Amino acid sequence: MSDDDISPISTREASRLFAGLKSAPALVLAVSGGPDSVALMWLAARWQRSLARAPLLTVVTVDHGLRREAGREAREVERLAAELGLPHRTLRWRGVKPKTGLPAAAREARYRLLAEAARAVGASHVLTAHTRDDQAETLLMRLFRGSGLAGLSAMAPLSERDGIVLARPLLDVPKAQLVATLRRAKIGFADDPTNRDPAFTRPRLRALLPLLAAEGGNSRNLARLATRLARANAAVEVLADGAERFLRLRDRGEAPQAGERSFEASAFAALPDEVRLRLLLRAINALGHEGPAELGKVETLMSVLDQAIAASLRARASRRPVLKQTLAGALISLAGGRIHIAPAPARRRKGG
Repeated sequence: MSDDDISPISTREASRLFAGLKSAPALVLAVSGGPDSVALMWLAARWQRSLARAPLLTVVTVDHGLRREAGREAREVERLAAELGLPHRTLRWRGVKPKTGLPAAAREARYRLLAEAARAVGASHVLTAHTRDDQAETLLMRLFRGSGLAGLSAMAPLSERDGIVLARPLLDVPKAQLVATLRRAKIGFADDPTNRDPAFTRPRLRALLPLLAAEGGNSRNLARLATRLARANAAVEVLADGAERFLRLRDRGEAPQAGERSFEASAFAALPDEVRLRLLLRAINALGHEGPAELGKVETLMSVLDQAIAASLRARASRRPVLKQTLAGALISLAGGRIHIAPAPARRRKGG
C-alpha cells in the first residue's frame, strides 16, 4: 500500500471529490454509521461549509431491522449529523424479510427508501460511500458469477435508479484513507459484524483480497481493470447502437409488426458476436415479461440461432419457422430469412 493509501483526505482533495455536485439543489447522504459513510458525511459537510452557495444536505440512515445494534447506530449518526449542522432521517425496512437472497433484498429496499427520501426533500442525487475496495470486491463477485463485459464494468461513478442519480464520489478512494481521515478528526464509527460474516459472499471475497494483493491483484489494480472494462463496454454499446440503425436501414420495405422487433437474418449473422448478443439482449429485455434475460442463456440462444440461420440459407426461401423458442418471456423465431422477437404468450397456470 502506498503512503497515499493511508493519508487523511485533505480539504483540497475533498473539494475535488465533490466538485461535480456543486450545482445540485439538494443531496441525500446515505450514512449507515460505518467508517466509509461517516467519512462521506464528514467530508461532505466540510465541503458544503467551504462554498458560498452549496446544495442542501440531508443525512438518511436505513435501518433494515436485521440487527439489534442498528437502532443505536442510527441514533449515533443522528447525533453526529446534528453536530455537523445537518438534518437526519432514519428510514426502516418493514415487512417480512426473505429467507434466501437477503443481501440483495436488503439492497433493493435500501435504494428504494433512499430514492423516496430524495424525492421528499427535492434532492437530485443520493450519495453513497462505495470505495475502491468495494469496487474491487464487486468486480470479483461478478467475475465469479460469470458476468459479461457490462457486469465486469462494476459500479459507475454516476448511475440512475428510480428517477434519482446515484453518485459515488469515493469510488476511487481506498477505505484506509477514510479511516485515517476519521481518526485524525477524532470521529468514531460503528463496526458492522456482518462485514466479516463468512455466510455472505462479500466478506468471503474480502478475506481473499490480501492473498490476491500479494500477487498484484490489489484493490487499485482491480478497480483500474473495472474502469478499463467500463470504457470498452461503452465503446461496444456505441457499436451496438450503430448496428441497430444499420439493420433498420436494411428493413425499409419490411416494417416489423407492432410490438415486435425484426432483423434480416443474414445481415444480423454478419455482425460481431458481442454486438449480436447485445441486440438480442436489448430486444428480449424490451419485449419479454420475465426478464432480465441471463447472459448465458442468450449465448446459448445465439448459438442455436446461428445453426438455424445456416440451415435456412441452405433451404432458401422457406416461409415456415425454422426456429421458435421462448426466453425470459419473449418469443424468438426465425422464418422467411428474418428473426422475429415478440412477447411470448402468457403461460397457463397449472390447474387453470
